[in-house]
Amino acid sequence: MTLHDRKQAFVTLGKFLGQFATLPPQKAHDVSENDAFFEPMSVLVERAIHHNGWFTPEQVAFACGSWHEALATDNLDKWLAPYQLEDLSPRKIALILAGNIPLVGFHDLVSVLIAGHTALVRLSSNDNQIVPLLTRYLTAVEPRFADRIVFVDSKLEGYDAVIATGSDNTARYFEYYFRNKPAIIRKNRNSVAVLDGTESKEELFALGDDIFRYFGLGCRNVSKLFVPEGYDFKDFFEAIFPYGSVIQYEKYANNYDYNKAVFLMSNFKLTDNGFLTLKEDVSYASPISSVFYEYYSTRETLAVRLVGDADRLQCVVGHGYLPFGKTQRPELWDYADNVDTLAFLSGL
Repeated sequence: MTLHDRKQAFVTLGKFLGQFATLPPQKAHDVSENDAFFEPMSVLVERAIHHNGWFTPEQVAFACGSWHEALATDNLDKWLAPYQLEDLSPRKIALILAGNIPLVGFHDLVSVLIAGHTALVRLSSNDNQIVPLLTRYLTAVEPRFADRIVFVDSKLEGYDAVIATGSDNTARYFEYYFRNKPAIIRKNRNSVAVLDGTESKEELFALGDDIFRYFGLGCRNVSKLFVPEGYDFKDFFEAIFPYGSVIQYEKYANNYDYNKAVFLMSNFKLTDNGFLTLKEDVSYASPISSVFYEYYSTRETLAVRLVGDADRLQCVVGHGYLPFGKTQRPELWDYADNVDTLAFLSGL
């Protein structure tokens, strides 16, 4: 199977996923294998919330739409251009996937397969419904993928390299357990926004998507704001008001009530708008339904701080950084933890 063959299979998969970017899904008539897979996928999108209460149909549809855009021919060509993937010796790559947001580990799987390797996949129990169906679809489109995708529930064995995603705690275990194999081990990361007070209403509204998409559960979600001394949050709260419907989701509302109560009982000073609390805090990781903030004196000193904390940050948004509203719309070449997955895979 040539690189061209693999790429074309993923282009077809992207077209298939595009049908599920809207609710209800819109069935197309020019998508390969659609008669066999459209209805099963529609059911999974609708019922994902029953398996994982955070996976609402809207959030799953957004993930499908993001992958539809990512797997367009032009994007794949741009992504793959810097690498020599045509004649790599096939390796077996163990993948330990996260499950905090829909399809969060799919990039690792795509990377392994597009490089011509075999994926030994350990799924998270929080996201183990849609990925298997997508791999069955991929195999239907390109049968030669059939022996390149193996789902593993028991002990991982016979692998040549590892890509594992987890928390800081699990990373210590991974680093020890996989110490004798080439590995990418991912830890906790958070994303921040740098505000300077000149943001437009449209930019602050877009920042709301960086905060609330996937209910804030992803490492690319903004969990902290850096603001200039004396910053007035009035414009920020007005701009994000349209996201207030997030409080209608029971799991989010429960977290909002609980975390707000904990903060208040601890006599922390809060700013609150009924669905989001702001708390001044030096930490990067805020709980669900809350965003931390910290004042800065100069952009120069803040920039030095952010460079020094680069290994703790996934995204920085703001003027001079990633545009507002883009954190949950990564390109194929926006690698998690800034570790080039394809370079790793092509160098084995």
